[in-house]
Amino acid sequence: MHDQIIAVPKNGKKTQAALSADLLRRSLQIEHGIHADAHEGYGLALVSVWVGLVVWCDGTWYWWRAGWDDQRKRVLYARQPAVEPSRAARRIAFRYADLRNRRPSSTTIGDLATGRLKWQMTG
Repeated sequence: MHDQIIAVPKNGKKTQAALSADLLRRSLQIEHGIHADAHEGYGLALVSVWVGLVVWCDGTWYWWRAGWDDQRKRVLYARQPAVEPSRAARRIAFRYADLRNRRPSSTTIGDLATGRLKWQMTG
């Protein structure tokens, strides 16, 4: 049998990745007014911030796509130690602002992002 990586330990407690992602999510909301979602699984946690801005966390580092290197034709990534969620949130807030300026949202997505519109499940 192969050893399996379990994202949520058998004791039901969150992993360090999930705890770190939640700290980042809260820092983004409290310090910068940015609403984000955190999800965990397979030993990693993701913080979904905006279209094209997802932050990965393994409990040790946060990392996210920071841009594109046209000369080398590859993605550039930024990273920040997970013990500094406030500093990571500040850097991510700058990236968020840049993406929002380049890619304005539809009215519906903008209303959802600012809380003016509430998501409703149907069916």
